[in-house]
Amino acid sequence: MKKFISLFVGLFCALSLTACFGETYDFTPPTVSLSNENRLDDIQLEEANVDWNSDKEYKKETKDILNFGAEQHQFIVGSNEKDSLVFDNQDFAVEDLNVSLWKRNKKTQLELKDDRSFTFPAEKGQYVIEVNLLTDSGSVQYVGNILIK
Repeated sequence: MKKFISLFVGLFCALSLTACFGETYDFTPPTVSLSNENRLDDIQLEEANVDWNSDKEYKKETKDILNFGAEQHQFIVGSNEKDSLVFDNQDFAVEDLNVSLWKRNKKTQLELKDDRSFTFPAEKGQYVIEVNLLTDSGSVQYVGNILIK
């Protein structure tokens, strides 16, 4: 009986410890990419402003998002090209999500479909893309440098 109890306690301890080494969750703000079936690599956008509170607090403030966006690596997309927003993780509930393009100081809101896809405009030129994400964990603003050809 004593062997049975010690075996049971040992097994219980071993199983309890394996639960500690289980999955780890990433509660940081997600990275956002633009994906297109015709493009080999996704376009990763940069965090401009972050106010995120999950397992710990993440904050970042960028005063001039247009200048910051224009300084990023430039990616080329086609006019009227359809792209989709992709999150690397989604341990949060999306409350609002929108996509805009800036050309100089003129802002154009893009229509975001339910599947998070949108279409770039026909007008060619250099743009700063802005993605605003509002969730139950906070908000993040992403930017990128886009050349529409």
